Amino acid sequence: MRADRLLSLLLLLQIHRRMTVRELAKRLEVSVRTVYRDMEALNTAGIPITAKRGADGGWFLLDGYRTNLTGLNESEVQALFVPGPSPLLDDLGLRKAAEGALLKVLAALPVLFRRHAEEMRQRIHIDAAGWDRLDEHAPWFSLLQEAVWQERKLFLRYRRRDESVADYLVDPLGLVAKANIWYLVGMVEQGYRVFRVSRIQFGKIADQPCIRPASFDLAVFWQQWSEHWRKQASPGLRRYPVLVRVAPSLVPHLALRYGEEIEEQAAPPDLAGWIRLTFTFETEEVAWSHILSFGSLVEVLEPQDLRKKIAQIAATLLTFYQQEHPE
Repeated sequence: MRADRLLSLLLLLQIHRRMTVRELAKRLEVSVRTVYRDMEALNTAGIPITAKRGADGGWFLLDGYRTNLTGLNESEVQALFVPGPSPLLDDLGLRKAAEGALLKVLAALPVLFRRHAEEMRQRIHIDAAGWDRLDEHAPWFSLLQEAVWQERKLFLRYRRRDESVADYLVDPLGLVAKANIWYLVGMVEQGYRVFRVSRIQFGKIADQPCIRPASFDLAVFWQQWSEHWRKQASPGLRRYPVLVRVAPSLVPHLALRYGEEIEEQAAPPDLAGWIRLTFTFETEEVAWSHILSFGSLVEVLEPQDLRKKIAQIAATLLTFYQQEHPE
C-alpha cells in the first residue's frame, strides 16, 4: 500500500539522515520515478523534505523534523512481536531494553493490534540452538562488545582450528551470531578475518583507534564470507569423514540424532552383529566429542589418527578415575 511506503520512506530519511533517490528506490523496491512522486506527495502534506546536490548530496529532512511511530500495519506489528533468540540478547545485555521497547510499542498500538501482537508472542517461538550443541563459553565477549562500540583496536590471543595459539592485533568491525554461536569480524594487516569468540584465550583493548573501511557493510560481508566458506567446504560444512562400527541397538538412536539417512546407509551387520556407518564432522575435535558420548557402543575404524586420539583420551580418563581422591 502506498501509505505504508510513504511512512517507510519518511522513516528511512529519519534514520539515515540523507539518502539518494536510487538508494531509496532500492530499499523500497520501487522505481526512481515512484520515489520522486512519493516525495512530492510528502512535501504536499507539509513534510519538509529537501535535496542537496554534489558528491555528498541526497535527500534529507530539515533539521528538527521527526515523526512519531505511527502507521504500522498488522503484519508489521506481528513481525515486531515474533520472539527472537533471547540468549543472544542476554549476551549483548539487551534483554531488558528489548522488552521495554516492545512494551512501549505495545502501549502505543490500537487495541485490536495489541491483541494480535500478544497472540503472536503466544503462538510463535524461535529456538536458534541445535539439540546437540552445548552453550559456548565466551568470557571475553563483553570486552569485544566494548571494543566494537568504542572503535578501539584489540589485542587477541586466539586458539586456531589446528589447536595452535597465535596473537593478533585486530580492528574489530562487528559481532555476528549464527545459531547462537558468536563470531568477531575484524581486520588484521589490511585483510578481513573471522574469529570464533569461544576460541579467544585472552583479549585487551588497545589505545589506538580502530580503522574501519568506509565501504564496509557487516551484513553484506557476512553473506559473502558465508557463501565463500560453503563453496570451500563443498558439498557441506562437514568435511571430516569417519568410518565407524556401531552396535545394532544404537542405530535407531543415531537416526533420531543425525537423520534418517543413517539407517539408509547402514551396511549389513558383520559376524559380530555390528553395523558399519560413515559420519562426516566439521573437525576432528567435533568428531571425537560426539563419538565418545556413545562409549563402547561405537568403534572408530578410520581415520587411524582419530582412533589413536580416542584411545589416548580413554586411557587418560581411566587413569584419572582409578586414582583415589580425598573427599
